[in-house]
Amino acid sequence: MPKKPFYITTPIYYPSGNPHIGHCYTTVACDSIARYKRMQGYDVMFLTGTDEHGQKIEQKAMEAGVTPKQYVDGIVATFKKLWSYMNISYDRYIRTTDDYHVEAVQKIFKALYDKGYIYKSEYMGKYCTPCESFWTDSQLDEDGCCPECHRPVKVAKEEAYFMKMSPFADRIEKLLTETDYLRPKTRATELVNNFIKPGLEDLCVSRTTFKWGIPVTFDDKHVVYVWIDALSNYITALGYENSAHADFEKFWPADVHMVAKDIMRFHAIIWPAMLMALDLPLPKHLAVHGWITFLNKQGEAQKMSKSLGNVVDPFMLGERYGVDAIRYHILREMALGADSAFSNEIMINRINSDLANGFGNLVSRTVAMADKYFGGKLPTEREAEDIDEQLIGCVSAIREKVDKCIDETRLKNALEEIFTAVDRANKYIDETEPWKLGKDEAKRARLASVLYNLLEAIRVISTLLSPFMPTTMPKVWEQIGASQSDVTYENAGRFGVLPLDVTVHKGEILFPRIDIDKEIEELNAIIEKNMADAKAKLSDAEKADEFAVPELADEITIDDFAKVDLRVALVKSAEKVKKAKKLLCLQLDDGMGGRQVVSGIANWYAPEDLVGKKVIIVANLKPVTLCGVESQGMICAADAPDGSAKVIFPDQSLPCGAKIR
Repeated sequence: MPKKPFYITTPIYYPSGNPHIGHCYTTVACDSIARYKRMQGYDVMFLTGTDEHGQKIEQKAMEAGVTPKQYVDGIVATFKKLWSYMNISYDRYIRTTDDYHVEAVQKIFKALYDKGYIYKSEYMGKYCTPCESFWTDSQLDEDGCCPECHRPVKVAKEEAYFMKMSPFADRIEKLLTETDYLRPKTRATELVNNFIKPGLEDLCVSRTTFKWGIPVTFDDKHVVYVWIDALSNYITALGYENSAHADFEKFWPADVHMVAKDIMRFHAIIWPAMLMALDLPLPKHLAVHGWITFLNKQGEAQKMSKSLGNVVDPFMLGERYGVDAIRYHILREMALGADSAFSNEIMINRINSDLANGFGNLVSRTVAMADKYFGGKLPTEREAEDIDEQLIGCVSAIREKVDKCIDETRLKNALEEIFTAVDRANKYIDETEPWKLGKDEAKRARLASVLYNLLEAIRVISTLLSPFMPTTMPKVWEQIGASQSDVTYENAGRFGVLPLDVTVHKGEILFPRIDIDKEIEELNAIIEKNMADAKAKLSDAEKADEFAVPELADEITIDDFAKVDLRVALVKSAEKVKKAKKLLCLQLDDGMGGRQVVSGIANWYAPEDLVGKKVIIVANLKPVTLCGVESQGMICAADAPDGSAKVIFPDQSLPCGAKIR
């Protein structure tokens, strides 16, 4: 009987530099699900790859003095090296520069055009170069920046092809709100309210201002814009509209697309619309996870950034703690849909508590006692007690619970379920006290039963952990005397599989306990050095790219500038605006009787940081109401390379009300 197919995909990664630990989550998560499904007997197709076109790539290649293809070739090699190091078992790797993908995308674009869903017009709007996304004014954040990366946008105007989105609005809303396509379902509300209810705007699907892309076959001035190119990979990699592969009928629709929240909109709205327009089945599930954020010394979470120097090197972490420990940590910390803060302390504490003290200690104690009391080979005599059933019942139940978590893409919960059995087995040791049984020859059969039950618990636990930690679990099986036939998915639902006279083999400590104080000191020294090196090596072009230096606005005359009245003001008091995380309300002495200004700087300044300092304000700005609070002007601030805003403080000797000219 043929195996049931299962198709899972990561997004295709944008080659923007050296990969960091934040890149690993999606791929490790999909790898773990793929391995689990293979263990269950599915015929799995696990796809990953790289998205290699776009203006940003063209610019970076030009700065490096190489062709765009040469530029992406080098980065793709680094990604593939990382996936090999992280033990990623992908079945197919797609590059959007692959000939078969180019051919298929051109056919898809033409098909959408012929169906009347794509038309030519002119685009004028706000464009974010790092995200390669167009935005309307209503979609920008409260600072007028990109709502995804919160960097400045620029005005873009060019001839372009557009895809009609409104014909699919009702179907997409029902898909998000009435089905379990989107996981977690809570994400549906923000998508519907922010994008569908205001009216789905037509999508810009071609560009003329750069050439590094897939040419439109019937209009060579245009290249296919990123999302029709990138999103199509999920079907072109199976052979849709090309002859390179022949798996489309077998594996489509996908069982799971897994993506980070910053590209959720494209996969939840644009991708279904494309498939609807092509009359193709929709994927079964879209699983959306949060970001791994870097927790600094002040306990503040920051998105990982090259210029900050806080990029955590997975190669370095793997060398220190083992790849499986890193895989376990990032999967165990992130609940589906939520962000996960990363710090050295959190990681080491997790390794020590779960892996060293928990599972690793369970294995080493059990094997050591079997070796000490029976020379490594258990006798066949047994003596059971009621307490055994509590352990057996707990262990026998976890496979079904883990199955459910895997099917719902809740990997953190799957690991939690497995570790309830680890905790129960360690408690069983304390309850049965095998070290006391070992002193009484009359308790020999009872001791053999206790140790056998523990070895069986370890067998089941390690079988279910093997998709998550594929390198370490074979070492466990060797130590507990388990054969390959003992550690199948079928046998993970049974108790009593190991032979009664099983022979154990003492081995190395699986997860050595880490001296946290010493390790933190060493890691902090490494990170501080990396930060200094990163900042020293960062080129001017890279610094500019990090915070997307905006292009100059249109020229103005001196008369235009004279209309803006900049004044010096003293901050008399400041407080956070209720129901607004980013806003501070400032009471100012402006030399003209005082005024109130609301500013979106709460992420970077506490109220007490500003009181008593002088600032520059736009004094003649028309008042507006922000989150229910009136603002009579604007504080002048600059964008910093780390993505923060820095208030511009004038000379403190300037009087309140002094005019800036």
